[in-house]
Amino acid sequence: MSQLQRITVNPSQLQATEILLTPQQKHYLLRVLRLGEGDKFIAMDGKGKWWLSQLQEEQGKVLELMEVKTELPVSITLMVALPKGNGFDDVIRTCTELGVSCFAPVLSDRTLLNPSPQKLERWRRIAAEAAEQSERAFVPTILEPVAFSTAVNECSATHRYFCEARGDYPHLQTVINGFSGEILVATGTEGGWTDQEIAIAIAAGFQPVSLGRRILRAVTAPIVALSLVSANYEVNNY
Repeated sequence: MSQLQRITVNPSQLQATEILLTPQQKHYLLRVLRLGEGDKFIAMDGKGKWWLSQLQEEQGKVLELMEVKTELPVSITLMVALPKGNGFDDVIRTCTELGVSCFAPVLSDRTLLNPSPQKLERWRRIAAEAAEQSERAFVPTILEPVAFSTAVNECSATHRYFCEARGDYPHLQTVINGFSGEILVATGTEGGWTDQEIAIAIAAGFQPVSLGRRILRAVTAPIVALSLVSANYEVNNY
């Protein structure tokens, strides 16, 4: 069962026990994977539901609802100051595999990237593909990029951590202790956060934390942070 191919479908594609496949999904299943009449696959809505399905006359037929237990027991939001180039693509792909619930890209004082609406579509597509590959029940939400000050002041997460490379701050691993509720972790862009941004975050209720003694790249820091949080909850609830 675990070897069956997974595709993400929109709830509007579900008509009773039939799945109305898009032309792209038909091409992928029939031409790329070379599935045939009666072959099975898994359809997921990205919101927690999986269905064991079967190809019938180039459409999908729902056979049964499946139980999925691949999600972390906590909601994790990753606030990332957008790195240059396509670095955020890798962050989305890897952190989706690690269990992130939501990506909140922000424009910091040192952000060089000015993302277009097409970028947001691309990021959401990458998240969906990574969720399918890693057998996630949920596809992470990717918010539209906003200014850093707006993001921190509108944050409602129960536990908020602000990763800073320099300064005498506790390590992230030491302050995560099986909290319930939503956890938000913020990581900076190339060159790190400015002093003003650090002050804004602290005033908004963020706790500054360290990811170690080395200076991490902008695309490495969010992956390390998510790995620490994910491992903590995965091990304690395995």
